[in-house]
Amino acid sequence: MKPVTVLIKRIHSQSTTPLPVYMTSHSAGMDLYAELAEDLVLSPGARMLVPTGIAVALPDGYEAQIRPRSGLALKYGITMLNSPGTIDADYRGEIGVILINHGDAPFVVSDGERIAQMVVAPVVQAKLVEVDELDETTRGSGGFGHTGR
Repeated sequence: MKPVTVLIKRIHSQSTTPLPVYMTSHSAGMDLYAELAEDLVLSPGARMLVPTGIAVALPDGYEAQIRPRSGLALKYGITMLNSPGTIDADYRGEIGVILINHGDAPFVVSDGERIAQMVVAPVVQAKLVEVDELDETTRGSGGFGHTGR
């Protein structure tokens, strides 16, 4: 596997929040950390934008996918409202994570807490060609559970 170089900037130069990191040698995603001046309380059913304190410069032809952490989802019902979130190669603003609480208790987000994962992936842009008809397939237009339960 050949690594791709991604430039990263701390939004606040005095920050001590950890930078994203792969937790194992085979991890697909890097953990993202909340950067907060004070704890945030996410009530059941509520959503909020949680800052990470970082911005990135991805190379052309790449995106960063921001994904939920499975442990937060299983233990507390905390996930991302737009999943995956997409960071485009030309975006230079702070990465924020939209968390939602599907659990039954308030959830406290603290500074330095791991709140999401970031996966850097190649992008292919499609060239759309308008046609009058599409080729036939066995599946056809069947969707939304057409193959069974």
